[in-house]
Amino acid sequence: MNYREESLKKHGEWRGKIEVIPRVEVDSREKLSLAYTPGVAEPCLAIHEDVERSFDLTRRWNTVPVITDGTAVLGLGDIGPEAGMPVMEGKCALFKAFGGVDAIPLCIRSKDTEEIIRTIELLAGSFGGINLEDIAAPRCFEIERRLIEDLDIPVFHDDQHGTAVVTAAALLNALKLVGKKIDQVHIVINGAGAAGIAIAKFLMKMGAGEVVLCDRQGILCEGDRSLTEAKAEIARLTNRRKLKGPLMNAMKGADVFIGVSGPNCVTKEMIRAMAKEAVVFACANPTPEISREDALEAGAAVVGTGSSEKPNQINNVLVFPGLFRGALDVRARKINFEMMFAASQAIASCVPEGELSPDHILPYAYDLTAHKAVAVAVSSAARRTGVAKK
Repeated sequence: MNYREESLKKHGEWRGKIEVIPRVEVDSREKLSLAYTPGVAEPCLAIHEDVERSFDLTRRWNTVPVITDGTAVLGLGDIGPEAGMPVMEGKCALFKAFGGVDAIPLCIRSKDTEEIIRTIELLAGSFGGINLEDIAAPRCFEIERRLIEDLDIPVFHDDQHGTAVVTAAALLNALKLVGKKIDQVHIVINGAGAAGIAIAKFLMKMGAGEVVLCDRQGILCEGDRSLTEAKAEIARLTNRRKLKGPLMNAMKGADVFIGVSGPNCVTKEMIRAMAKEAVVFACANPTPEISREDALEAGAAVVGTGSSEKPNQINNVLVFPGLFRGALDVRARKINFEMMFAASQAIASCVPEGELSPDHILPYAYDLTAHKAVAVAVSSAARRTGVAKK
């Protein structure tokens, strides 16, 4: 099947992937008076007295916006908010199908950081949490940081943290297969945008032995004055050996390669230069950094990609539905590292050790037991770390 052509055809037939369906009947005078005027005045007054009751008397408790400015949509780049709408609708459909969360696409016609932040803050009273999506770096970092500071509901940039959580889950299981421990491995991440930086920070919090980041110019090294603020910050935290030069220099002897960059930037020679039993996650979409076949032929022991057509798809659809389900269920004020790490462990645990293999390191995206496991783990971690309100 040509998925692109068939998808365009189906989108024309569907004319949208989500819709609003009433939860109450309004087919009689009595029912109309309860759901709307005059009866609705009573819950309005109750919320006026205590705004927290909006979580009990409206659907706010279960509603999340999927918000983009259209500047980093898939691998398509800055295509605009309206063009990002099909992706946001798709995410909303996945929220509902896998997490039971009511999600609404919101595509903002602005690239101004302050304007985007203010818009979201003004709308926050309608939602139980905020999911940021496909906003380009470095603007996405500031938007998320400020919203986390200003709002008392969870704010989550899925491109950063969802990707980090599922990558960590895949790595936990891959390292089991090759008999290596995370605190002893040398990890190379190619791509120093939102996803790459978030993955690096997440793996370091997990105790990764060494992490080196690369971008199009090569290895990120502390002291390089050409780096952006975000890249300079991560360079100070990584690359303890002060490696310099092209990607090949970082790959020599590496145990793990994680690609969140662009197509065909890794060669078989680079894979051969890695340590024995190397783990390769080439996740660029639609064309990976190196094909699965070439990576295996060059000696990689475990290979993951971003493609649903290949084994070991590493995709954040395994994360955000269950993570928000768990956070909403306990009215979490925010999503912290402990909640995200609990999600990684839950995802990894959904592949029983007897079924773990080089071609099966993650549960399938449509496995509802995995999403439920994430929700339970996240709720428990929120309560344990004191960010749950119930």
